[in-house]
Amino acid sequence: MSRIGKHPVKLPAGVTATITDAEIIVKGKLGELKTHIPHGVTVKEENGELVVRPISDDKEHRMLWGTVRANVHNLVTGVSEGFKKKLELVGVGYKAQAQGQNLKLSLGYSHDIDYKLPQGVQCATPQPTTIELSCADKQLLGQVASEIRSYRSPEPYKGKGVKYENETILRKVGKKK
Repeated sequence: MSRIGKHPVKLPAGVTATITDAEIIVKGKLGELKTHIPHGVTVKEENGELVVRPISDDKEHRMLWGTVRANVHNLVTGVSEGFKKKLELVGVGYKAQAQGQNLKLSLGYSHDIDYKLPQGVQCATPQPTTIELSCADKQLLGQVASEIRSYRSPEPYKGKGVKYENETILRKVGKKK
């Protein structure tokens, strides 16, 4: 039995869900998101809640049960509240500047990096060393944050690079005399 799959997903006020055989579309104040429902799992709306159930007690259907419920929960949370990620730039001269749908990064290379943000992702730089990303789609937000971090991953000696807000960098000991 899936422990996550058993719990229904509550639909907040202002959020509607449309369920077809192969996908679910959720609409809210922050937009519209949809996801594919794999064969072996059903999603139904009952009393203002979305209930996910496997078709049978087959192992493959039970494996998909919790995953589909988590994806549906992320859709509902995304269109009602949205998701946020913060990135920090650590290093001398490292800075970021948001310019509409572009993000200009100075990360110690001979040139600046211009990163074009996908549709639906908002970026703010309250300080030159802090990047705040927000989006309704959790998967897209994580992908964008990962791509920005990959331009200069934190190194283990001084911790210089682009890191997530609460990420801890395992440090190595430098040279000893």
